[in-house]
Amino acid sequence: MPLLGAHESVAGGLYLAFDRLRQAGGEALQIFTRNQRQWHPQALTAEEIALFQQAWKESGALPVSSHASYLINLASGKQELIEKSITAFAGEINRCAKLGVPFVVIHPGSHGGDGVEVGLVRFARALDLALAESEPGVTVLLETTAGQGTSLGSRFEELADILAHSRYPERLGVCVDTCHIFAAGYDIRTPSSYLQTMEEFDRLVGIETIMFFHLNDSKQPLASRVDRHEHIGQGAIGLSGFASLLNDPRFANHPMIIETEKGEDLQEDRDNLGVLRGLIKSHAGEGA
Repeated sequence: MPLLGAHESVAGGLYLAFDRLRQAGGEALQIFTRNQRQWHPQALTAEEIALFQQAWKESGALPVSSHASYLINLASGKQELIEKSITAFAGEINRCAKLGVPFVVIHPGSHGGDGVEVGLVRFARALDLALAESEPGVTVLLETTAGQGTSLGSRFEELADILAHSRYPERLGVCVDTCHIFAAGYDIRTPSSYLQTMEEFDRLVGIETIMFFHLNDSKQPLASRVDRHEHIGQGAIGLSGFASLLNDPRFANHPMIIETEKGEDLQEDRDNLGVLRGLIKSHAGEGA
């Protein structure tokens, strides 16, 4: 079965995310290692690292990913922003290395009106510079995007281009966000359209590059190019699309986390994870 979990807050300490995930009933975790709205975060302390690693060990060493800061834009045409982004992303990778977190998720950035081809070249070049300045052992996951504005990564061809032009392809992978690919125009609502989408991804990028999933329903319709997450089964994708993914044997052991809105009691996380787990059971039962 896939390892289902959630993005959880690190308020009060990085290690507390594991306790929140336990309360939600998750088996995989995503966090921000630092405030995602700051350019110059404080360095990790030895105590922070020790507390995090102890809590992780006590949780059963479940899969963990970090999500890079939203400020980072490795495809920018502005020199000051690109330099700040490279430094910030290298810093994020290094924090993950110190914590032992194996994955960091990043959006491919925005070309700012200069065109997709130009943006892809800039992103691949800046990504390589960040990787060259950072510790090894952390896999960078390119996240599929909805295609809002001038953002890159909404087409599978764009992800393939980045992977093909990086000097460090062995340090790269893909994180598929269900809301994002749906908003970008890839239909996954029915078993047949889901298979067609995955076949296209495999043909263009390679199914083996997918290492993590974000499971989010979509508030907006197919091909809207609008990134708005909805609770599982309450949006335009619907339960059938998630059932197809959850029961795809190619992803039987993949971490899959939700990024939907929640209150402090995390009840929404419990509800969404319950719905997802129910799809695995019912779908498997239908084929029995």
